[in-house]
Amino acid sequence: MTRWIRTYYDEDDTWSYFELDDEEWAVRQVDLRGPGRHSVTGASLSEVLATRDEAGLTAMARYELRYGVLAEGSLDGWQEAQCAAEISAGEFERLWTAARKYLDVAARSAGEQEES
Repeated sequence: MTRWIRTYYDEDDTWSYFELDDEEWAVRQVDLRGPGRHSVTGASLSEVLATRDEAGLTAMARYELRYGVLAEGSLDGWQEAQCAAEISAGEFERLWTAARKYLDVAARSAGEQEES
């Protein structure tokens, strides 16, 4: 059963949102950091696997630079994390869409600045 959760890590002021599979592995992840809750991660397991298998390590590095690193391993026990709670699929989708848009714009802006 798919579930959507959130946790908070006060040491780096980050809210993490996960879509989990039946074994509680992350399928998608969004991280929002700092007082402005800026997106720093918007990673997808299917994209990670496709990029690794089809495009190689250089493309993987570009993906992780743009979308962050997906949590590895089971998140079993997530209920014990600070501020842990289940969230709705709709809330996760809203966060996912906003994070991906933010990260795509940030990557394009960084690329334009590097070219200048």
